Formats: sequence, structure tokens, C-alpha cells
Amino acid sequence: MATEMQAVTVEIGLNAAIVAVVNRSPRILAINEADGDAHDSLPFGPFDPARHRTFETSLRDRVEKRTALKLGYIEQLYTFGDRGRQRLPGEEGKHMVSVGYLALTQTDTENTERLAEAGAHWRDWYGYLPWEDWRQGRPPILDQMILPALSRWELGPSDDDRMAPSTQRRARIRLAFGLGDFPWDEERVLERYELLYEAGLVREAAIDGRSREQDGAVAGQAMRHDHRRIVATAIARLRGKIKYRPVIFELMPPEFTLTDLQATVEAISGRHLHKQNFRRLVEGAELVEPTGMTLASTGGRPAALFRFRRQILDERPAPGLKVGGRSSSA
Repeated sequence: MATEMQAVTVEIGLNAAIVAVVNRSPRILAINEADGDAHDSLPFGPFDPARHRTFETSLRDRVEKRTALKLGYIEQLYTFGDRGRQRLPGEEGKHMVSVGYLALTQTDTENTERLAEAGAHWRDWYGYLPWEDWRQGRPPILDQMILPALSRWELGPSDDDRMAPSTQRRARIRLAFGLGDFPWDEERVLERYELLYEAGLVREAAIDGRSREQDGAVAGQAMRHDHRRIVATAIARLRGKIKYRPVIFELMPPEFTLTDLQATVEAISGRHLHKQNFRRLVEGAELVEPTGMTLASTGGRPAALFRFRRQILDERPAPGLKVGGRSSSA
């Protein structure tokens, strides 16, 4: 007997994780919607094929009109279309499939007012994912909250009868969080977030009804829908990308000091870098060239100014800053 199915309208939307570095802090552009929900969201808009030929032109046009931001490098991340991602009661009516993008830009004081009018503001991305920031050493949240809570979850019940839950979960935790013989891999951002979601250690899991918060433990600032998952995807992609493409210079002004360049790389990678090793890396990669100018520094010697050496794009297929190495988490 045929069963009647509820008709669902599928719409395509565009989400952008727009990244800038402000005062040596990695920022994500967040939106506060005017509906009373206090959670941040990413810039979003429906794709209208009647107005725009491609997703990218639609995204650029929508962001520029709303915020006056000029986007530089743009890369498509992933299509986010799981049922329930918009948390529509009963999954009835409209189902939104979102194409997520990573976009890089630079900030200035001229568009501050325009951003405020659009309900937009820059958020430090480590507010959403505080366990990812190793610039000052191992984040305390790992040992104080996350790893003890994951240990309790590891031994908890599982719906998977094919493998003992502790065996499967322990392997995933060790790999994602760099335990035992595994090093901390800064690019496993999405894997770590998804583990915390499964374990009920992020508020979105409870909001979605997929899991209850474990003993009240909640890690990081929640976002609307699955937007924090999109942020985690964007961070992972960018951390990998800077190692083999010169996209870091999309976040830099035309002229900069090597100290500022190092601080920007550290902000994105979440790792502290040895100053002399970093400078040798930059010089060896031949990514920058001196401008012949200096910047007067308060209380110290004037710092030499550099610029991105664009000829490298014609000389080498994969010019990036291979910061390399992994941090031990044990």
C-alpha cells in the first residue's frame, strides 16, 4: 500500500565564514538576528539564480550590500543539508540546504558603522572553539573540563552493537585530541567539534535534541543551527591552506612587519612559533620582499616593512608557509 508523504520544499542558501585578523586576533563575522535569539549566526542568504549566475557572485553581492565588506579569497567548503539542521518542528515544510564558504577580508574603521547597522560584529573565533588556541600553551579547558567529560562519555552506553563503545570512542578521542602516542594536529578542528557534539559537550547538541548536556559541561559559545560546525570546517580548511597557498597575505595590509606576519600565522594556526625559526621559514620560502621602509616602534628599533612578493605565484606551484610540526598534547 502506498503511503502519502509530506511534500518538502528544498531551498538553497549560502553561509559565509568571513575571517579577518583584528589586533592579532582571528575573527569571524557574526550576525545578531532581530528575532530575540541571543545566539550568533553566520551571514546567510538564499541563492537566487534569476539574479546571479554563480553561488560566489551571489555571496559577494549579498555580503557587500549588507556590510560594505570587500571579500578577497573565497573557497567553497561543504554542502550542509542534514535533516534537522534548521531545527524545524516535525521537519515539515521548507528544508534549507546551505552551501558553506570560507571568505577572507581585511578590516578598517570605515565600515564599522555599516556593520553595526547590519547587526554584524567581529567575534574572536576562539570564543566558539576555546580548546583550539595553543598560542599560550595547552588550553586549561582541555584538562579541566573536556577530557574528563570525554572519559565519562567513552564508557557510556552506545547504539553501535558492532564494536565495544569504549574501544571505538577511545580511538577517536586519542586521534582527535592527540593523546598517548598521537600528537595534537591543529587541522583536526572539525573532528574535535563533532566528537564534542556527540558527547553532548556543546549546547547545540541539546538544542537539537540529539543529546543531553553531560553534567552541565558546555564547551565554547554556541551558535545558531549548525553554524559552529561550519566555523570549525572553515578553520580546519584555512589552517591547512596556509601551508601550501599564500592566502595568509589576504589577511595582511599591503605593507607589514615580520612580527605582524608571525602573529597572524599564529592567530590562524593556534600555535606559538619560534621567532627565529619563523623568520628563516619566511626567508627560505621567498614569499616576502623588503619595501625599504621602516615602521617606528615605541621603545625599540624601527622595524623593517615587507610586502608579499607576488612573483612567487609564477615561480612555484604551491607557495605557502609550512609551519610544520605538531604539538604534543600528552
